[in-house]
Amino acid sequence: MSTLSPATARLTYRALEPVHGMIYFSPHGPQVYRELGITDPRMMYFASRSAAFGPVPAEVTIATFFNFNPAAVRAVLPAAWNLAAPSDILHARLAAADRSLRQAWGADVDGPEVREAATLARQAAERACERAHGRPLFAAHAALPWPAEPHLVLWHAQTLLREFRGDGHVALLLTEGLSGLEALITHAATGEIPPEVLRISRSWTEQDWAQGVAALRDRNWLADRDLTLSTHGAARRAAIETRTDELSTHPYEAIGPDGCDRLRKLASTLTIRIMDADLAFPPMLSQRYRDTVR
Repeated sequence: MSTLSPATARLTYRALEPVHGMIYFSPHGPQVYRELGITDPRMMYFASRSAAFGPVPAEVTIATFFNFNPAAVRAVLPAAWNLAAPSDILHARLAAADRSLRQAWGADVDGPEVREAATLARQAAERACERAHGRPLFAAHAALPWPAEPHLVLWHAQTLLREFRGDGHVALLLTEGLSGLEALITHAATGEIPPEVLRISRSWTEQDWAQGVAALRDRNWLADRDLTLSTHGAARRAAIETRTDELSTHPYEAIGPDGCDRLRKLASTLTIRIMDADLAFPPMLSQRYRDTVR
């Protein structure tokens, strides 16, 4: 039984998420990947995030990323490994994180707040390594060496915490009988993110989406007309989110409630500076992050 509130784990994770999440939007990412000969944005994403596995076939990425159209993954993997070795892609990704955080934090990139946040986040991430079983995407990243510089330690720690939480979430979606596409549709039906954002960003066609909606409606996950959850669907989706929080508490037990509070306080300044650093966050996502740390 965890001694840490699941809500505390969720809030602490969300407060630091921009430290990791900026890597998918920062202009420094495309710059370093192009130097390796990778010019397709989809290839940049799938190759950089799955490079920790090594030169895997597309099916490994399809399985672990879960909610992307398999055709989009197969279009760029394993072709990416013919352009650059996974180790080189990982090195480029870390370089992009370095440049991005230096841009955001300037002279404070090696300051006491970053150092303290890195220490706390690393303690949590190292605790997560005790429970890597059944979490393949987390385990692959956990096997990578820790960076030396504090700001990159913080970035790597949040990467591990993100993938730890994500793997647990995917397991719960599967136990509810949801496919990757159906999981996206139920997310859209909560009203948190516009459906078109999720559909397009995960490369699903309008026909795919419509078929998924129809299947979920047949199983009473969705209301009869609008893209909203039915009472049944809302209860099941809420149960998934609650259990995701519960499965995510273990890492943060390493620092306890006081450490989590301190980490969120440090994050409130660091993440706002990331939002203000012109790292190309979509406005809607930037606002969500800002609301989280207020």
